[in-house]
Parts: sequence; structure tokens; C-alpha cells
Amino acid sequence: MSLAEQYFDSEDLHPIDIVESLAEHHAWEFDRVADDQIAMAVEGQWRTYSITLAWSGYDQTLRLICTFEMEPPENRLPQIYEVLNATNDHCWAGAFTFWQAQRLMVYRYGLVLAGGHLAGPEQIDTMIRMAVSSAERFYPAFQLVAWGDRAPEDAMKMAMTEAYGRA
Repeated sequence: MSLAEQYFDSEDLHPIDIVESLAEHHAWEFDRVADDQIAMAVEGQWRTYSITLAWSGYDQTLRLICTFEMEPPENRLPQIYEVLNATNDHCWAGAFTFWQAQRLMVYRYGLVLAGGHLAGPEQIDTMIRMAVSSAERFYPAFQLVAWGDRAPEDAMKMAMTEAYGRA
């Protein structure tokens, strides 16, 4: 049974109501910050990611922001920005940025639902999983550049290498 069949039978659900139901379904910790915003914690392999989804009725966009703390040394910031650019070249949807003032690495994605379109639970679940998957994939590259003194090109090679076999 799909998530839509399991939880939703009304087309009038608010996108954040759908996110809240998904958070409950996956047993993610969450806080309904406002009617149009929810914050949650999603456990990954490398760390727990803070994810916020907010609905803007004005521009009909569901915005996802996935963050994790990162405090690279000041002298490594140029290399961090370089690896961010390389990372974004490999992200089909969404993009990474570094919020220096907050010391946060950020993955952002906006789903435009203009014209009265609705986001379904599978679509929103995929958005969240894609954000976590992207953060998981590129987290080691960010770490290697920040603290491993690796060149961005070398760090990206490691992030892009697929693992084969079993441990």
C-alpha cells in the first residue's frame, strides 16, 4: 500500500500536514513550528540532519532546508567553496551552500506547485530522502577538505566512487 493510500484520502491537505504524517510514519522527531512550517531530525549514517520544510502560499512553493553543523578552519574556506561548486555540479535537484555566520552546511530545494498543483506524500518523502542522501554522499568530501587537508578534486573523487562488494 502506498503512503498516499495509507494516510491520505483528501486532496485538500496542507503540504505541512503531509510532512507531519510522514514524520510520524518514519518515527522522526519533529516540531510543528507554525501552520506553514515543520522542523525535524532525520538520522543518517554520518550524523543527524536538521530538516525544515516550509510552505509559502504566496509563491506556492514547498521549501526544504537540510542542515548540519560544520566549522571549517578559516584558511580552508576557499577550498570549501570550491568543493561546494563541484558538489552542486553533481546534484540534479537542490543545491548546497555554506552559511558561514551560522556555521551550517545547507542543502536547499524548492518544489514549486503553481497553478493549484498538490504535492503527494511520495513526492515529499522523496524530497526528504533525496536531501539526506545528498548530504550523506557529500559529507565525507566536505570533511576531507575541511580537516583532512585534501584538495577538492581528491575529495570529490572519493565522494563519487561507488562501493562494490560487501564488508
